[in-house]
Amino acid sequence: MKDFWKNVLATIVGMMIVSVLFFFILISSLASLSLSNPTAKAEDNSVLTLMLSGQVVECSEENPFTMLTGQISESIGLNDIISAIKKAKADKNIKGIYLEAGLFAADSPASSHAIREALLDFKASGKWIVAYADTYTQNTYYICSVADKVMLNPHGSIDWHGLAAQPYFVKDLLAKFGVKFQLSKVGKYKSAPETMTADKMSDPNREQVSAYINGIWQVMLADVAKSRKISVDSLNSFADHFTAFDEPSALKQKKLVDELMYTNEVKDVIKKLLKTDKPIHQLTVSDMVNMPSADDDGGDKIAVYYAYGDIVDSETGDIMQQTHNIVATTVCKDLEELTNDDDVKAVVLRVNSPGGSAYASEQIWHAVTQLKAKKPVVVSMGGYAASGGYYISCASNYIIAEPTTITGSIGIFGMFPDFSGLLTDKLGVKFDEVKTNRHAAFGTPARPFNAEEMAMIDSYIDRGYKLFRQRVADGRKLPVDKVEEIAQGRVWLGNDALKIKLVDAIGSLDDAVKKAAELAKSKEYHTAAYPEPADWMEQLMNTANRGSYLDEEMHAALGEYYEPLRFVKTISQRSAIQARLPYFVTIK
Repeated sequence: MKDFWKNVLATIVGMMIVSVLFFFILISSLASLSLSNPTAKAEDNSVLTLMLSGQVVECSEENPFTMLTGQISESIGLNDIISAIKKAKADKNIKGIYLEAGLFAADSPASSHAIREALLDFKASGKWIVAYADTYTQNTYYICSVADKVMLNPHGSIDWHGLAAQPYFVKDLLAKFGVKFQLSKVGKYKSAPETMTADKMSDPNREQVSAYINGIWQVMLADVAKSRKISVDSLNSFADHFTAFDEPSALKQKKLVDELMYTNEVKDVIKKLLKTDKPIHQLTVSDMVNMPSADDDGGDKIAVYYAYGDIVDSETGDIMQQTHNIVATTVCKDLEELTNDDDVKAVVLRVNSPGGSAYASEQIWHAVTQLKAKKPVVVSMGGYAASGGYYISCASNYIIAEPTTITGSIGIFGMFPDFSGLLTDKLGVKFDEVKTNRHAAFGTPARPFNAEEMAMIDSYIDRGYKLFRQRVADGRKLPVDKVEEIAQGRVWLGNDALKIKLVDAIGSLDDAVKKAAELAKSKEYHTAAYPEPADWMEQLMNTANRGSYLDEEMHAALGEYYEPLRFVKTISQRSAIQARLPYFVTIK
């Protein structure tokens, strides 16, 4: 028996030693990967190959596990794509870009527009672009239509069908669990709560959604019409007849594509453009990211601070799994450091956010005002800069939006879950009460708010709305009554926001950098991205804490239906007072 326990103990100790050794091997491997930074080089007659597949996010984030295993990340940063195209334009050895369209999902129409504009700028240098796909989705066709030659598999298709918005409504789903929400909001267009409290779109919400999806579609139509030399009327007619079912030869007759060919024939087209018979030297986005830029460190420093995702109060509380967030405590600290950094002459705040916590938005607004007091602040709006996203933007010196940026939504709401139906009716939990003061049990899950309590909440929400409205009036130098006319939670497209002075100009992130340099009176400058990337150990810890394998499997299985179910799962983690867009906006 004594020998038995000795063997058991020896086995346990052995397993512990193996585990420790494995851990150190893992750490060493990750450390060596993080220290290596291979620099690619463009040989003469090189081609940038841009694979339009995976999910585009605002800013790239390295995953240490994919680094270790050699897997290809399913997401790619918009910043990396734009940077790669700019470097390819400047490099005399890179003669053209090859676009290969696959299953590609941008985080917003504005991101697709930004990629397309960068490609147009590349073409302006006199270089060529060739695009190919077995099947073009509407989004990839919109981007690839900029190419000099658009080619398609002889049995391929183009999905060109127009846009549709499909908001989610989960009130009845929550009711099955005995959960309902009590709502207080300001703004007839403030539609975010409808997801939880209604079963269809309100008339004001339908009005604004119709306005912005039609606005986005008009931009897409105009861009494709100009590149492909097809009338807008014809493109609309093609969409009405759903081109995905057209014969490929008909797509060529409609001038949607130039040639029908197989992949090996595409190589011949590119070799002809390169005037060579040698193998094609291809560079990827990753290769281009690792190549130095001509303006990496010359002149004054212009900081580009990326603020994207939901606006949340802190790392704990309403931070969501598997998503990037604008964490108020972190952002305020970062902006304070930029305020005190004398090497930074101006800051571009790149905002891509549907909003979130009203309190967190106010904290970040305050940090922006302090930053602005010492140096110019220019906001570059990405796909979304709405509600809380607009709140943190309005104090800047200058705002530049993409034409299809979704912005505005100046309004606030509070949603408070009532679990009494779940606890009492379904689970049979009974409550009694003893209290010292009139409102001592305020917020109890045992019952919904009474009329007096809701009146107090309404007053609080109204006060928050008036503060938001005043922040906009002060930042945009508009009378409060003028802000009220364009507020009420109304969502505006970038092009329309320009007309009502919510933004100052339509343009790209590069345009925002140029404006920031102009305000800082910097004739020579370079940009530096913030916040700085986390070290490999922090990345490892963040990856480990971002959700379970089960969450990833559910997301893959449920697709777009995962979001409303995830929301139900994380109700208790969200701040009750919100300044944000609808929770689930799907534009198809």
